[in-house]
Amino acid sequence: MVQMRTFADRVRGLAPAPWEHDPELLRTLFDAQLGSRHADLAARWMQSQGTGFYTIGSAGHEGNAAVAAALQPTDPALLHYRSGAFYLTRAAQCGSKDGLRDILLGVAAATTEPIAGGRHKVFGRHELAIIPQTSTIASHLPRAMGVAFSLARSAKLGVPSPWPSDAIVVTSFGDASANHSTAAGAINAALHASYQGLPMPLLLVCEDNGIGISVRTPDGWIRQAYGQRPGLRYFDADGTDLDAAFAMAKEAATFVRRNRRPAFLRLRTVRLLGHAGSDVETAYRSPAELAADEDLDPLIGTTRYLLGSGYTADDVIELYEDKHAEALRIAAEVADLPQLSTAEAVAAPLRFPEPDAVARCLPTPTPTAEPLTLSQSINRALSDVLASFPEAMVFGEDVGRKGGVYGVTRGLQKSYGPARVFDTLLDEQSILGLGLGAGVSGLLPLPEIQYLAYLHNAEDQLRGEAASLKFFSQEQYANPMVLRIAGYGYQKGFGGHFHNDDAIGVLRDIPGLVIASPARPDDAAAMLHACAAAARSSGTVSVFLEPIALYHRRDLYTDGDEQWLAPYPDQPVPIGRARTYGDGTELTIVTFGNGVPMSLRVAAKLPGVRVLDLRWLAPLPVEDLLREATKTGRVLIADETRRSGGVSEGVLATLIDNGYTGRMARVTSHDSYVPLGAAAHHVLLSEQTIEAAARELLS
Repeated sequence: MVQMRTFADRVRGLAPAPWEHDPELLRTLFDAQLGSRHADLAARWMQSQGTGFYTIGSAGHEGNAAVAAALQPTDPALLHYRSGAFYLTRAAQCGSKDGLRDILLGVAAATTEPIAGGRHKVFGRHELAIIPQTSTIASHLPRAMGVAFSLARSAKLGVPSPWPSDAIVVTSFGDASANHSTAAGAINAALHASYQGLPMPLLLVCEDNGIGISVRTPDGWIRQAYGQRPGLRYFDADGTDLDAAFAMAKEAATFVRRNRRPAFLRLRTVRLLGHAGSDVETAYRSPAELAADEDLDPLIGTTRYLLGSGYTADDVIELYEDKHAEALRIAAEVADLPQLSTAEAVAAPLRFPEPDAVARCLPTPTPTAEPLTLSQSINRALSDVLASFPEAMVFGEDVGRKGGVYGVTRGLQKSYGPARVFDTLLDEQSILGLGLGAGVSGLLPLPEIQYLAYLHNAEDQLRGEAASLKFFSQEQYANPMVLRIAGYGYQKGFGGHFHNDDAIGVLRDIPGLVIASPARPDDAAAMLHACAAAARSSGTVSVFLEPIALYHRRDLYTDGDEQWLAPYPDQPVPIGRARTYGDGTELTIVTFGNGVPMSLRVAAKLPGVRVLDLRWLAPLPVEDLLREATKTGRVLIADETRRSGGVSEGVLATLIDNGYTGRMARVTSHDSYVPLGAAAHHVLLSEQTIEAAARELLS
């Protein structure tokens, strides 16, 4: 840790070095480096006073100011949490003098902080083209890849983009995070696209300080892992040497901008002040190691260039002390500013879309009287969305030429072209990252995950990235998206848990996420329209769960009755509204998905039973649920998901929380994976189980 006296002593003993670039740039970058360092020190002071709540700092990484200087201020940036000097340099490029205040407002969790509004301390600001990220472990790299892909795709589709046509995307991350699956997957996806000749202007900046909290990165590992990758241009720079860092960052940025291909810039840094305020480095680092890092302090390195550019040691010390005083003054000013004071204020960006806004953005339906299956209806709805919204894209594994494993997207690529309906590589993290990058870039992504079980290796892209963006940006940024997932059980002749997954607990607790679960063909089309309209009008992220076993179903009660077919809808289905079948007065069966036809068949056998199809699992249709439950005084929840963490838990809690006092029961699938073959019938919810429970409630 370099204190003021130590800094002054060291400055007076330095030899000058020549600066080969614009002298004014040197002064600007040093100011950003000083601001970043003193923001870190001020955050520690604020924490000691009980007025600061975040101490992961940028000390030792101030060389990333050079990366910002090598870019255009309109280049979208997704930054590592040690990017203070980058942020301050970008702010200066954009004419803002409030960068240091922005950082300390975040530390204080003040509501006036310009991006998250007191919800977290992040590096982000809309006017600076910095998309906010939280304490990232490379989870932002798939989105960065998606933004880079979308730059050219927006132009190809003739859709307005928030980014200039010649922009490049920069994303920074640490050496430890470079080993995470999200980093490996995103970089692989970028190279996969570039290999096919698709523009991928992505600058990957690895700020390599050699340690992840307390775990060392092997010497030379980053170069070994990424320095020899075919198709990935590799650059290496000393991040403690501002001149070297700027020259190499400029070369890397120029390469990406000219060639529209990805590049990897390793910026060698040191970590000063530890991982965070609570970190005791002496527990795992020797005094000699700490001293060696202090000798490489970027501020000392930049001082040499200042001395070689006409500044005296006293001039530099005065700049340092002035910035120290400025940071403490701002820290004192922001310490008592209001923080978020109610749950409603905290969660405001997570609200579900307004019905009127959704209604104004619905796609134009294609009328037809022809009865359709669920698969055909979804296909027609996707076509309507593509026809109505030129920014819409359908993508995923096998969705293009093949038309999907179950034919749901058949013919769409032929009708709308491979720029709008296309296949991706087999990596769910990258599929979602592409969607997140497309959404924040002005497009309307409709990605497909082939099976529900395949979502689980990528669910953090929904939880940590998609759903959180509006929260951490006060809705200044959004990633509208409709994620289609084929799921649930009951496939005949095709079993096993990877293709019959009923685990949706990971979705139900994501704040602000809309979860649609249609059963009927007409509902499916209208609900998909609503999800697309919510995305366009409100930046909503929706998950559209499609019951595989109902895709091609035609009959309901007897073979050949064709009562599960339905004409294409001409009326919308509002988000959060259920559908009632029958007017029985003795029992309400509450269900969804595959439970709907099973429950309807049960109701046909038992007089006095009505069926409520929830249709929406988030937001739950509370008003409809309470009304239909009250009309009979008896509720049976038929839930095809698991007993633990399944939908029925939320339905029961909703009834109880709202004062419902009638009789209640539930039947569910077992807490088990779905096995292969006929054994699946032992663990999945069955029609017989529903009927037995209904008869017991009626008795």
